Amino acid sequence: MSANPKPYGLLAEFDNTADVLHAAEKVRTAGFRNWDVYMPFPIHGMDKAMGLKNSKVGWFSFVGGAIGYTTGMLMIWWMNAVDYKLMIGGKPMFSPNAAFPPSYELTILFGSFGAILGMLFLNRLPRLNHPLLKHKRFGLASHDKFYVVIETADPKYSESETRKLLEAAGSKRIEMVED
Repeated sequence: MSANPKPYGLLAEFDNTADVLHAAEKVRTAGFRNWDVYMPFPIHGMDKAMGLKNSKVGWFSFVGGAIGYTTGMLMIWWMNAVDYKLMIGGKPMFSPNAAFPPSYELTILFGSFGAILGMLFLNRLPRLNHPLLKHKRFGLASHDKFYVVIETADPKYSESETRKLLEAAGSKRIEMVED
């Protein structure tokens, strides 16, 4: 561990949902980009207050599903029409109707893999260590406290101005989190 820990960001604690929702709106309006809200349960309207757009995980799932369906169709075609030709009762070597059930199952399987891998990629996981996990009070985020964290990496970050913004938003307890 280094002798001089690098500051990670300001951690502002809030007691209720209305206060943290109001604080999120103020931080978004101030133009910050590298910040997040931590809470013990989902709050209706928080996505809008933070200015979040729709998740990109659905696109990863769609691509995975399309690859799964194509893999299933190609696999059945290869097995029946190329690799092991077996004429039975004059039926065609390949029929999309007969190949649909395994292709459907592979669509679901690859789509779910796409969703999981997309979520891990977009969240930059696995991350085995995070500076907030070392902060003692941050553990209350899973019980009854609400937190807004503004990172020092944000271009608009200035400790004094950011602290004033969080105080004006209603935070009674603001602390620096070190990396």
